[in-house]
Amino acid sequence: MDTYKVGEVVAVLGACYGETEMARAFRDPFQFLVAVMLSARSKDSTTIPVAKELFSVAPTPEAILKLPRHKIEKILHPIGFFRVKAAYAHGIARKIVECGTPTTFDELVSLPGVSRKTANVVLSQFYGEPAIAVDVHVERITNRLGWISTKIPEETEHALQKIVPRERWKDVNRLLVQHGQTICLPRKPKCSNCPISQYCEKIGV
Repeated sequence: MDTYKVGEVVAVLGACYGETEMARAFRDPFQFLVAVMLSARSKDSTTIPVAKELFSVAPTPEAILKLPRHKIEKILHPIGFFRVKAAYAHGIARKIVECGTPTTFDELVSLPGVSRKTANVVLSQFYGEPAIAVDVHVERITNRLGWISTKIPEETEHALQKIVPRERWKDVNRLLVQHGQTICLPRKPKCSNCPISQYCEKIGV
């Protein structure tokens, strides 16, 4: 795949989409990190109101630690795996209080419940660092476009790093997630309305 064409596709999508709803909702690094962690296996439309409710009660790591676990679980109940995620939120808060706010990949993935994808989302969307977060949207769309041929997230990440211009890494997840939620749907993609259909090898698939 031609790196220039990949950069062109990202530029076209960049003109179509702005910040994610998650990034607009949470401007604090701790809150953004916890909200992204909570969004795993849960839609943002469900996660964001729940996270806002949590932070209205306990907006800081110190406040989370003072909140009884059962109260955190009650707030998080509408999202999937709420008990596990309540434990993760508590664990993240404790480590931040003890060690400070994480700003590197290694620091982020050392936190409870913070996956490689979550760390890369935080790095790219909050800190503007060159990182590619791979989720189902990124994997589906980049395979459809013919950029890659892999189904393993870490392999996808490394493959994309080779063809996406480094200055665009931070935009990949943000743009493809929004494109995947609105146009390039898993089933019945809206190819007639797609601004990058001319670059797609599997149009309509």
